[in-house]
Amino acid sequence: MRFFLKSEHAALLRPPWVWVRLACLTLGFMAVASCQPPVESARAATPEGLPPAVQAPPPITPQLAVLLPTTTRTTHTSARPARLPVPAPDILPVVRVIGEEPQAREPGDSDDVFWPDDMGLGEDAGAATEVEAEPEAEVADAATAAGEGASASEAGEAVPVAGEEAVAMPEATALEMLGERIEPGTFARLSWAATETFAGNDIPAAVLVAHGVSPGPTLCLTAAIHGDELNGIETVRRVLHQIDPGRLAGTVIGVPIVNLQGFQRSSRYLPDRRDLNRFFPGNARGSAASRIAYSLFSQVILQCSALVDLHTGSFHRTNLPQLRADLNDAKVVEVTQGFGSTVILHSPGGDGTLRGAATAAGIPAVTLEAGMPLQVQEDAVNHSVKGIFTLLDTMGMYGKRSLWGNPEPIYYQSRWVRADHGGILAGEVKLGRRVQPGDVLGTVIDPISNEQNVILSPYQGRVIGMAMDQFVMPGYATFHIGIEAAVSEATELPAEDDLDHASEDYEGALGDSD
Repeated sequence: MRFFLKSEHAALLRPPWVWVRLACLTLGFMAVASCQPPVESARAATPEGLPPAVQAPPPITPQLAVLLPTTTRTTHTSARPARLPVPAPDILPVVRVIGEEPQAREPGDSDDVFWPDDMGLGEDAGAATEVEAEPEAEVADAATAAGEGASASEAGEAVPVAGEEAVAMPEATALEMLGERIEPGTFARLSWAATETFAGNDIPAAVLVAHGVSPGPTLCLTAAIHGDELNGIETVRRVLHQIDPGRLAGTVIGVPIVNLQGFQRSSRYLPDRRDLNRFFPGNARGSAASRIAYSLFSQVILQCSALVDLHTGSFHRTNLPQLRADLNDAKVVEVTQGFGSTVILHSPGGDGTLRGAATAAGIPAVTLEAGMPLQVQEDAVNHSVKGIFTLLDTMGMYGKRSLWGNPEPIYYQSRWVRADHGGILAGEVKLGRRVQPGDVLGTVIDPISNEQNVILSPYQGRVIGMAMDQFVMPGYATFHIGIEAAVSEATELPAEDDLDHASEDYEGALGDSD
């Protein structure tokens, strides 16, 4: 008040209404000041001095809900409003850990725990008359059972469903082979000692085995009986390494390189110039070729339910992918029908061939020819792999069927067209070409006189094999024509025998081969 009593303001204090205004202003300031809380009380109400609007949310407490396959009400760890019981599905108990987010509250809300709607306990569930509490031991037992069921599912074991009886699946037994024990559902690489070197050292050949988890047939794949035929080696590798033994019923045995000595020399023959595919089933006391044949046949082939022997053309010839099979044997016919869209040529197995010896021993066998020697041809390998997986699916061993195009015909007859002159062969048709009598197949050109001699087709059919462009001599087999015929003609007019099956044609220069 001293401010107002100074002499320079004395003139303002004279009128009475000034005092009234000053009193009103003083009372107004006092009323406003009385409405503000003390600074110390505001800080005490807020944790750690934070403003009231930035308070930390309550901690999230995980809630354990056990869904049981009965009509028992779900019990939670906190009290909650009574609600109607929720029917649980008829399944195994499932444990869910639910983190509850803090929910906004309106003034006047109770202290009940908020129950999210995704638990099936929202407002739509209705009101219940009571809530029953379960012992903690029962909850723990249910959680343990659910955990065991989940572990069994992850391990691939069958988990019984409530109301259903578990069906026991047959299990495969361990396979004893080449002195090794192969457990079901495993892949193994074994060693077969075919022969010895001049120094007396073993020459082991690899044997790949995929042994399935359930019982089934045994399919054997052999390749490179002729050491220069490489497509079969790659085919066996792809098939065996693409198979999952955990999905396999039965066993797949692959011998990618039978004639290891010929393979190392890029030669069709053994070191003694013998053709290994002329000595089966072999003789333990015979020649070197006969002993190798006996070892393979007795230790591997006799364990097979079916056999696929992989080959290519010989001596600079190439073959359309095709099956050679004795169609007079019902079991062999059943095997050929499992390959999908592949040309089939009726051809009884020659004496001494692996296919003929296996069929004679009661093992249905076919020869799968594809491509040419001394090369790995992608198209030929792909077709072979596709056909073998289709066969595995047909036999009920492995579910990996491929889609094929139009079905291929069966040829009960075939004939070789031979060159009448020597010179340079220049082919004018491709594999798979359909020909009519009189169609030009190729030309033989004399390298000195330039004389050209045309090779014409005497048959109506399809080119299933042919010689590559090369120098040829008169009588050389140049084009192999498959001739369609009725099934009844299979016995009367079989396909022309491959001349390199004959013992006198040791070099195999005049025909194709198994």
